Amino acid sequence: MLAGFRAGEIKAKAAAKKLGLSRSRLYKLYSNYLKACAHHVQADWSPKVSGGDHAPDWSPEVEALLRRRLSSKPPASYSFAASEVLRQCHFKIDRAQARRWAIEHGLAHPKPNHRPTAPVRRWQRSRIGELWQLDATPERWFPQCRQAFPMLNMLDDCSRVFTGSKIYERETLLAYLDLLPTAFCQYGLPLELYVDYHSLFFTYDPKALTQLGQALHFYGITFRFAPTPQAKGKVERSHSFWQQRLPAYFASEQIADLDQADPHVQALRLHRNQHEIHREIKMTPNKAWDLALKEERSVLRPKPNCPWWPFVWSQRTHIKVGPDGRVPIGSQLLRIDAQPGAKVVLCHHPSGHHSVLAAPPSPTSKPLILFSNMPK
Repeated sequence: MLAGFRAGEIKAKAAAKKLGLSRSRLYKLYSNYLKACAHHVQADWSPKVSGGDHAPDWSPEVEALLRRRLSSKPPASYSFAASEVLRQCHFKIDRAQARRWAIEHGLAHPKPNHRPTAPVRRWQRSRIGELWQLDATPERWFPQCRQAFPMLNMLDDCSRVFTGSKIYERETLLAYLDLLPTAFCQYGLPLELYVDYHSLFFTYDPKALTQLGQALHFYGITFRFAPTPQAKGKVERSHSFWQQRLPAYFASEQIADLDQADPHVQALRLHRNQHEIHREIKMTPNKAWDLALKEERSVLRPKPNCPWWPFVWSQRTHIKVGPDGRVPIGSQLLRIDAQPGAKVVLCHHPSGHHSVLAAPPSPTSKPLILFSNMPK
């Protein structure tokens, strides 16, 4: 048959049909046949056996998880379904296998509308910690909830590691004061954060800093401002990663509030960093991170052992002690150990607790705490 195909006596489609093969398999055999012809041994050539199907059978747990993810409203994407099988069942399948299973079981997605190809940035920082991109995106994450909650995303420009991802009720200063130190404790302190011109980051006075900018400056971190949203392409594309996955995941797991959602978001973030190959760097983000560490391409600094740490990452307000020695803390008037009329600093921590300091944070002194209801 292959000799006739080589001589032009039969077409590829007809040859594949007679042999019961696909066109791609026919051409693979034909390539091996031509190698035998080049060595003049085509008369003795025979194809090797394919080896058969040795793939392990899918367990009922795998199929149950696929059915739950693909039948939710909205349904999970095929790539997310395959990722979930690996994360929860420790069984590796690819996107195409999830798609074939969905077609066979009547759970296939409707054909999507054509979307323009996402732009690919051809540059990246060579060292981890040199630049972290930070952005927020509002989305209706929860099923049957009309409110759009903002999700804060932060990733390392070099390795694409998600260093922080969390959904908040509102995009406020306290939200950023919660996200940033958590990421710094886990990964270290970067040199710069790449942000937009949000009022929490930018002030029109070039000599002034926002309160968030002051907190970062205290530990040697600065802002770099992106001229357009497209300039932050890496973190902008990361929003679509979450937008395509979380609504379907929350629907299938019946998650409907922020407190329930956060542990699941963190588990998905860590799984993505460790196991999912990034299409631009052709490796997992964690592998790129470890490679940079091995090659000494890191400018990260460890979290400092600084007594000001919990107070720098708080929303600070200057207040005056009343004539009776009391100050307003939350909904109460509490007495503190300070002179009436003295100016003190009220710290509102992201956890909801409060502290009162005699003076604002300074690298040349230690904090004098006049009041705190933070747990020890």
